[in-house]
Amino acid sequence: MRPDQDAGAPQRVLDAVRHDIIFGVLAPGTRVTEAALATKYGVSRVPVREALRALEAEGFVESRPYAGSTVAAIPLDDAEDLFAVRGVIEATIARRAARRAEAQFGADAPDTEWWSARRALTDVLDDGDRAVAADALAELPDLNIRFHLGVAELGGSPSLAALLRQISGKIEWLYAADVDHRGKQSWGEHRLIIAAIDAGNETEAGRLMAGHVDSSQRGYLERFAGPGRGPGGPAGVTGTDAAERG
Repeated sequence: MRPDQDAGAPQRVLDAVRHDIIFGVLAPGTRVTEAALATKYGVSRVPVREALRALEAEGFVESRPYAGSTVAAIPLDDAEDLFAVRGVIEATIARRAARRAEAQFGADAPDTEWWSARRALTDVLDDGDRAVAADALAELPDLNIRFHLGVAELGGSPSLAALLRQISGKIEWLYAADVDHRGKQSWGEHRLIIAAIDAGNETEAGRLMAGHVDSSQRGYLERFAGPGRGPGGPAGVTGTDAAERG
């Protein structure tokens, strides 16, 4: 099968470029071209064009007529809004997860899917603990979003889980930008949240999750607020054609 006939090519390119943006390989302001990305991923320009459109819709890329596409930055007010929305969604999810946990731990015939999701969360937490111990902080953004989506699965609300998935890429982007500064502390808070969920304590689970998101917001804004500061480099940097060059 030729690369441009691969039905999965647009999604692969989308995931790869999003990953490079989130982890700073493609910094804000960097120009991205169809030709360069097609060469890099061994596909035609068609899946690249589709991926760039999707990334623009997600807010990772900005496109202008006759100017091409560049990697976007996260405006500070957008970051504040994202944290606010996330805090409401995730506190609600945590309370639901605790309510369901109480029912599962007391059930004569517990839900096997729920327990499978709960065991998967233990694996994520263990992987994150090992990454922290090894100072492998670059592994944490992916593990972080897996933890939060895993809690959403425990919550059992498809609507809330879908809302969280819609902003999960941006959450990972914000987390990756600040992981060296707050990653270890932030990761440790996950154990407290899951303990409250396992205890069936809705109030405490919601409080801890809301506090977790609030701490992330305060840490992020303290680090990046102000002139000349922002994730991925100083504000006002126009970026390069690095993606185009290689």
